[in-house]
Amino acid sequence: MRLKTLLGLMVLIFSLSVQSQDKKKWDVNNPGGPYKDVSFTVNEGTWMNLDLSPDGKEIVFDLLGDIYMMPAGGGEARLLKGGLAFEVQPRFSPDGSRILFTSDAGGGDNIWMMNRDGSNPKQITKESFRLLNNAAWTPDGQYIIAKKHFTSTRSLGAGEMWMFHTSGGAGLQLTVRKNDQQDVNEPTVSPDGRYVYYSEDMYPGGTFQYNKDPNKQIFVIKRFDREKGTSETVTGGPGGAVRPQVSHDGKLLAFVRRVRTHSVLYLRNLETAEEWPVYENLSKDQQEAWSVFGLYTGYSWTPDDKQIVIWANGKIWRVDLNGVNKATEIPFTTKVNQRIYDAVRFQHELNPATFTANVIRNAITSPDGKWLVFNAVGYLWKKELPAGKPQRITSNDDPGYNEAGFEFEPSFSDDGKSLVYVTWNDEKAGSIFKINMQAGSKPQKITRGKAIYRMPSFSPDGKWIVFRKQDDDGVLGPAFTAEPGIYKMSSDGSNEELVTSRGDQPRFNKKSDRIFYQSGGGA
Repeated sequence: MRLKTLLGLMVLIFSLSVQSQDKKKWDVNNPGGPYKDVSFTVNEGTWMNLDLSPDGKEIVFDLLGDIYMMPAGGGEARLLKGGLAFEVQPRFSPDGSRILFTSDAGGGDNIWMMNRDGSNPKQITKESFRLLNNAAWTPDGQYIIAKKHFTSTRSLGAGEMWMFHTSGGAGLQLTVRKNDQQDVNEPTVSPDGRYVYYSEDMYPGGTFQYNKDPNKQIFVIKRFDREKGTSETVTGGPGGAVRPQVSHDGKLLAFVRRVRTHSVLYLRNLETAEEWPVYENLSKDQQEAWSVFGLYTGYSWTPDDKQIVIWANGKIWRVDLNGVNKATEIPFTTKVNQRIYDAVRFQHELNPATFTANVIRNAITSPDGKWLVFNAVGYLWKKELPAGKPQRITSNDDPGYNEAGFEFEPSFSDDGKSLVYVTWNDEKAGSIFKINMQAGSKPQKITRGKAIYRMPSFSPDGKWIVFRKQDDDGVLGPAFTAEPGIYKMSSDGSNEELVTSRGDQPRFNKKSDRIFYQSGGGA
């Protein structure tokens, strides 16, 4: 028995090993399937994050999910990191030898690192659910600060600031999100390593709102003190403040503020609190939208802190900080090579001759229990119980009935010979119809005027019909009546009379001399 057990375990282990080998690991850059390669050359780009090397000689930037490098004076850019993976937000290390970037090559957005020449890419964070972006270096080049994004059941969630060693690990939480809908983003570290500057949504209400006014305060820039573990607001006010970037000497803070319809690059003296604009021609920031990947693209100070290199309106600019709107374009060309895989598509028959209705409504049985009547795909059907085949009660082939519209809320007469129901047409509004259940019978319209008719029902003696006229509706439109409520009329549609202005689900009693209705509900 022991030998048989041992052999059984060996077979099981071998089987699991084979299954494990057969299961291919998903590769973002090689998903498989048909594709085509496209190539083109551009001299401008959309939403380009960039950074200037510490020696001031090269600019690294992202374009169409790939990362490129070019001389600081402009020229032809060379590809550093390409492929199908989405890779953005490059940042030089303090010594210029390495570059941080955000990549989904591992299956989700995480922080990666590569050598300055694009070699040896390495994944630093390995989150599979709370994804990361917008990484910044600490001055010693040993740690990074990144925004970790937390999803929410409403809107696109919120974030926190986390610190990781470049060798990886679980990381250390720096800030705590105040709720699940107001975000933080865009960390940058002071030259002495003590402070982490970041933007945070401070709009009143505690939730993400779709009607925010950017010329009031939406985002502010805060500063986390790594020694004290506390955060304080540095700047904000009308127009808000986003995408902070500290100068190399630690004296000035650059940021983006909305001024009326313009996004403007500002400077703040961190000692005196003075603030002034330096460039008014930025592309629109994203303060009213979600800040999952930041409110403006990453930019960089020059080594002497006299200029800022920034993307705006498709181009890269060198902004002279001695004045306002003194900017020089840094021209570039980029040869783009992209592999485009065919989208996964499934053939759908949009107009089949027959199909199975998976949802029915308004199901009722005839008084003798022999028939089931119900609504499906907008019309009324009858089915002989228990296993008859459903048949359409009416027909659109009748020219006089074709414009009646969809059919709802059927109700049998007490003798089971007639059926009363409502119809709806977006142009002609609603009506009440009556039809004999005998095969071949044609529906008879018994209401005179259009309205939103609901819930018709025969009296037991068959002489009256009670129903409801609905008030104006946000979907169906005007009610076409000044007196909504419960009505009664003769079974031929004459003698219409308001019974009560309130109520729902009206029904006659057995003697046909009283009407019962529901109060406090609705349909």
